[in-house]
Amino acid sequence: MSRIGNRIITVPTGVTVENTDNVVTVKGPKGTLTQPMLKDITMKQEDNKITLERKNESAKAMHGTMNALINNMIKGVTEGYEKGLEIIGVGYRFNVQGSKLTINAGYSHPVIIEVPAGLTVESVSNTEITVKGIDKVLVGEFAANIRKVRQPEPYKGKGIRYKDEHIRRKEGKKAA
Repeated sequence: MSRIGNRIITVPTGVTVENTDNVVTVKGPKGTLTQPMLKDITMKQEDNKITLERKNESAKAMHGTMNALINNMIKGVTEGYEKGLEIIGVGYRFNVQGSKLTINAGYSHPVIIEVPAGLTVESVSNTEITVKGIDKVLVGEFAANIRKVRQPEPYKGKGIRYKDEHIRRKEGKKAA
């Protein structure tokens, strides 16, 4: 039994959800998102309530996934998503200029990353940034790509980490 798939999604005022040709389009104050409907799942909309139904048992695995995707799209066009990143290390810093993010992370060269369309990167300080956007997947993926430039190491904790991330520290070698 899919508990998340059976969840009723409430659509807030100012948001429209349309299902045309098996493509769900969610329009809200922050923008528009589209998602193709997964196979054998149908959407029923009554007033401001959305329910998803599966045609057969083989679609059971994707029932909750589709419900969560639509729910995330509605949250994205109303509130938006954001991920905070911080960089720790001597001389490590972020620099945001327009749609380019320059990262100095201890390499012999700065790493320059192009910010994708639909996302904004705000600099809180030269060691902290916030990635904001309406698409949860795009925000998370771009933040993960930034973190991959220099992942935090377990001995001194140097590197790029999420704001709420806890790094398990290891003890170094013992003196003889």
